[in-house]
Amino acid sequence: MAGLQVPNSASGQGPGGRRRSWAELLAGRLKRQKCNPERAQKLKDSAVRLLRSHQDLTALLLEVEGPPCKKLSLSKLIDCDSSEIYANHSSSFIGSTLQDQASRLGVPVGVLSAGMVASSVGQVCTAAAETSHPVLLTVEQRKKLSSLLEFAQYLLAHSMFSRLSFCQELWKIQNSLLLEVVWHLHVQGIVSLEELLESHPDMHAVGAWLFRNLCCLCEQIEASCQHADVARAMLSDFVQMFVLRGFQKNSDLRRTVEPEKMPQVAVDVLQRMLIFALDALAAGVQEESSTHKTVRCWFGVFSGHMLGSVISTDSPKRFFSHTLTQILTHSPLLKASDAVQMQREWSFARTHPLLTALYRRLFVMLSPEELVGHLQEVLETQEVHWQRVLSLVSALVVCFPEAQQLLGDWVARLMAQAFESCQLDSMVTAFLVVRQAALEGPSAFQSYADWFKASFGSTRGYHGCSKKALVFLFTFLSDLVPFESPRYLQVHILHPPLVPSKYRSLLTDYISLAKTRLADLKVSIESMGLYEDLSSAGDITEPHSQALQDVEKAIMVFEHTGKIPVTVMEASIFRRPYYVSHFLPALLTPRVLPKVPDSRVAFIESLKRADKIPPSLYSTYCQACSAAEEKPGDAALGVRAEPSSAEEPLEQLTAALVELRSSMTDPSQSDVISAQVAVISERLRAALGHNEDDSSAEISKIQLSINAPRLEPREYTAVDLLLTSFCQNLMAASSVAPPERQGPWATLFMRTMCGCVLPAVLTRLCQLLHHQGPSLSAPHVLGLAALAVHLGESRSALPEVDVGPSAPDAGLPVPALFDSLLTCRTRDSLLFCLKFCTAAISYSLCKFSSQSRDILHSCLSPGLIKKLTYQDWLHLELEIQPEADALSDTERQDFHQWAIYEHFLPKSSASGGCDGDLEAACTVLVNALMDFHHSSRSYDHSENSNLVFGGRTGNEDIISRLQEMVADLELQQDPSVPLGHTPSQGHFLFGIFCRRLQALTSGWNVAARLQRQRELLMYKRILLRLPSSVLCGSSFQAEQPITARCEQFFHLVNSEMRNFCSHGGALTQDITAHFFRGLLNACLRSRDPSLTVDFILAKCQTKCPLILTSALLWWPSLEPVLLCQWRRHCQSPLPRELQKLQGGRQFASDFLSPDAASPAPNPAWLSAAALHFAIQQVREENIRKQLTKLDCEREESATDPSKALDVCAAVLECLEKRKISWLALFQLTESDRLGRLLLRVAPDQHTRLLPFTFYSLLSCFHDDAAIREEAFLHVAVDMYLRLVQLFVAGDTSTVSPPAGRSLELQGQAGQPCGIDNKSSSFSAAVNTSVPEKELLTHSRAAG
Repeated sequence: MAGLQVPNSASGQGPGGRRRSWAELLAGRLKRQKCNPERAQKLKDSAVRLLRSHQDLTALLLEVEGPPCKKLSLSKLIDCDSSEIYANHSSSFIGSTLQDQASRLGVPVGVLSAGMVASSVGQVCTAAAETSHPVLLTVEQRKKLSSLLEFAQYLLAHSMFSRLSFCQELWKIQNSLLLEVVWHLHVQGIVSLEELLESHPDMHAVGAWLFRNLCCLCEQIEASCQHADVARAMLSDFVQMFVLRGFQKNSDLRRTVEPEKMPQVAVDVLQRMLIFALDALAAGVQEESSTHKTVRCWFGVFSGHMLGSVISTDSPKRFFSHTLTQILTHSPLLKASDAVQMQREWSFARTHPLLTALYRRLFVMLSPEELVGHLQEVLETQEVHWQRVLSLVSALVVCFPEAQQLLGDWVARLMAQAFESCQLDSMVTAFLVVRQAALEGPSAFQSYADWFKASFGSTRGYHGCSKKALVFLFTFLSDLVPFESPRYLQVHILHPPLVPSKYRSLLTDYISLAKTRLADLKVSIESMGLYEDLSSAGDITEPHSQALQDVEKAIMVFEHTGKIPVTVMEASIFRRPYYVSHFLPALLTPRVLPKVPDSRVAFIESLKRADKIPPSLYSTYCQACSAAEEKPGDAALGVRAEPSSAEEPLEQLTAALVELRSSMTDPSQSDVISAQVAVISERLRAALGHNEDDSSAEISKIQLSINAPRLEPREYTAVDLLLTSFCQNLMAASSVAPPERQGPWATLFMRTMCGCVLPAVLTRLCQLLHHQGPSLSAPHVLGLAALAVHLGESRSALPEVDVGPSAPDAGLPVPALFDSLLTCRTRDSLLFCLKFCTAAISYSLCKFSSQSRDILHSCLSPGLIKKLTYQDWLHLELEIQPEADALSDTERQDFHQWAIYEHFLPKSSASGGCDGDLEAACTVLVNALMDFHHSSRSYDHSENSNLVFGGRTGNEDIISRLQEMVADLELQQDPSVPLGHTPSQGHFLFGIFCRRLQALTSGWNVAARLQRQRELLMYKRILLRLPSSVLCGSSFQAEQPITARCEQFFHLVNSEMRNFCSHGGALTQDITAHFFRGLLNACLRSRDPSLTVDFILAKCQTKCPLILTSALLWWPSLEPVLLCQWRRHCQSPLPRELQKLQGGRQFASDFLSPDAASPAPNPAWLSAAALHFAIQQVREENIRKQLTKLDCEREESATDPSKALDVCAAVLECLEKRKISWLALFQLTESDRLGRLLLRVAPDQHTRLLPFTFYSLLSCFHDDAAIREEAFLHVAVDMYLRLVQLFVAGDTSTVSPPAGRSLELQGQAGQPCGIDNKSSSFSAAVNTSVPEKELLTHSRAAG
């Protein structure tokens, strides 16, 4: 419009140069032209186009109106700070004005209003932002937008708003439009996201805009921004919309009109986010960088809680399948040859944690069969990114036990297809998949060597059908040689395919090629071990170290079969260099031969009889053994004659452990075993880098973190060697003799672990038992259980263990540690616990069968015996995790019913039962629940642990049992007598709470206060789960209107909850509502309910005023509940005391209204409390306006931190103006009414700070009226002494005002003190105006 040139006559210049309005111009044209319907319609269309293209709608409206007017001002409607909002403007008024304007302009009112609202939205968005790329509104922007959306909803409700025009106008301000605004428009029904996206002309541009904003949103969520909850809700809603609309079925016939753009935009945005994340991971994103945070947040949308309600539809499954396809096919840069070389780096452990986390979230929605089928389909039809394909294979076999069979079947089909038609792609895929799965270990997938032997090592192999198949196999293997790692070449050489003799040349050519490649890599095929794991991704083991392991495994096989292992026989023929140079020297280590030949001797003799040991080598071995018998030193040590000086400390330790195992099978060789254990101890110190002085240092207490145990790599390796050796030794010794006849080897071995290495041993035991228990094999379970027994045998010599922050001052003996390590939370852990405890008890019964019962029990921790008293059983049940429970929910509930009511309840207390006392059963349950809540075992470190009662979902079942038992007790009692006791005894729960609180450490230090607060919060949670009659009884009688339960609850509120469970002079809403529900229930059962309610609440004013102040604070939500409850039983109005609460709240509301306030109802303090809460809920800037009504206006303080102090000073000035002394506020005692009231409402930590408040307020007064009062000096001295006490000792309880000296709130004229300087401090006033004698007199009186 700026470039539009018109003649002067049309430019608005009227007679005399006056500029005419747009309406006058239109009126003039209408007078000169005849009425033409077509021309009128064209004029309307032109006006609409003009309005929609105009850049400043507010200015256009001002043109229409002439001079600026206050009739139509949307900016003031959305301005939350304007006090004229509700007084001068309303939505209906502006709506009618809009209709008038639209009528005058001849345009649809919806178009006009849509443009105006869009313009206002732009103004809200262009306000100052906190970040360079904002997506969230500030608090101020959110308030303005809320007001604007309320107006838009009014326009929509009255058909005065065009959604299409609004969307088009919004996209004109796309660069400044904030994502949160779009979200609010969607969730509040102004315009849906679908409508908004459909209206955009450029689908690619809107996708880019959404992608940019979603990235910023994810980054702000991970940065823990101020409004993270709003940001998470936004992300969840957007993702749900995109998934639902982007991946719904195309055949959905329920919709008559199918939008075209929305599904495309949704898929485009989701794909952009995924590609961004994958590219970031491929580029090596830095930990905790902004990109890393964005990717981590976006991968979180694949969890169930982010998908919300759409999880029940089919769309998420299609979305996950599409996502998996994108992961596997995006940016396929690597070739298959690259994958062959690099796939060992793509194992599950080495894959980026963010990518493995994404895989696991995809696995939740897709079954293993679907995943393998999808992987197969993608590999057959598209180019793939091999790194992500193979890392997915690793994740599959790690996360799904059934994946091993599924992948095996798929590989078998691939191999059949490959050899049937010589498909190289199928062959490559099969080999890569098998090798990748084998990298995760034998527990996840069979080794590559086993698979290769099974596939090609017999006549039933894939290659045995024809010469063509043989040529295809060896051509493929030969092509792989330049890219192969030594491990796989060694497998192919040592386990070659079975080939008919006429085609032998194919095999020999390949073996020659493979050996040449190994030579280039400087890897000798002759140095390979017999039992080496050829499929592992680790480095090649040194020959001498591998030979020791081969010897031990060969002897073990020989023990079980009685025959020379086939592997050894083959090595003696086909691998003779390794057999002669490494295996036989390791086997023929000189030692003192046992009197009774052991397995090693028998194995050597068998090899000699089979001519597998050269005579000269055997003769040398015999001579060395004879020489060892003649040398006591070497004989005692049982070591090799000349150990290699090049051996590393860990290798020397391994060798010593191997030699111990070969000697300990003979119980008669106890002296040799003792010497060998000494050698092990010495080499253990060398392996850990400890000197001899370290072993003599006494360890007073061991710090152990059960939830996160950590070990240094060297300690980890050494301790694993010890524990593995102990388990192997136990199995070897048990094969010769039962535990009671095995000699002292186990005790001696265990003592090597009780020195400086004990912390590392216990840490590794924690890792194995607490975190990996169900995965341990049977020999490990038996060995570690026996170790636990021997640790119990030496309990007196072992230090205590500190297991965490739950009990920092209390330590556990080492045997009792196993009670914390063995949990029964899941099906697998329960089964492992039973196995371990059974093994420990069985071993101890065998080992100490001849000992007394006391000695037997001293070797076992009570946690291992698991003799379940009722309390112990409760602790075990509290640990159960229902999601992994061995029992179903119904079975667990039936088990609880049987255990409590049929087993423990009737059982005698001497046997761990309850003697039939249901109250005693409840008491034990509540104490167990509290103890478990405070123990370290109750803390769950999962992402949802803070959402459940006490940190564990299992507590919900126990709480349900408590609810049932308390309900049974309630039904058993006469309504007038609470729970089978005299009325003076009250409820047993309060007795439990009282005893537990008395046992806690008292004081004002942070630790004691936090412990007490945590205890009280648990009390409150328990009370809220139980019937409300627990708080105040089931009924009130005339002879005792206030029950003992009420007295107990009032005492708990006054003494504990006031300090730890209240804020701002009120309890929390839940416990307040619970009490009043119980109060009405009990009173409605009395003869005169209204009178009883009035009596109880009147007593609350003196006994527990905090109950009433809490009711005032929560009255808006409390009133409807109480009113409904009362009217259900009584037709009369609410009781008088409840009406007082209602009136006090109404008075506060009226006081804050613009109209004249009604007089305050009695009692005055109740009205004051209501007014206090009402003022606290208004905006901070309006507090000063409300104080004006109290005649306490004063100048605004200069500094922001003193605003609260300034308000307090204003209130005190108001008291001064009314000739009321405020000094009594600082001399509160229980003897006067005001003091009793305030001391029972305000927390002690606030009243302790009164001295600080007193001297802070003195400097705020501009006259010396308060200082002139007679009582001022007494109060000032008392406050000064309390301030000193607070500063020095942190406590003012030792300085209290004397009885009878509290001041009353009454007008009194004090004598002037003669102080002229209004800003003088207290010390200056004392020095200049008060005689020393008088000061001393006041000081003694105050002290």
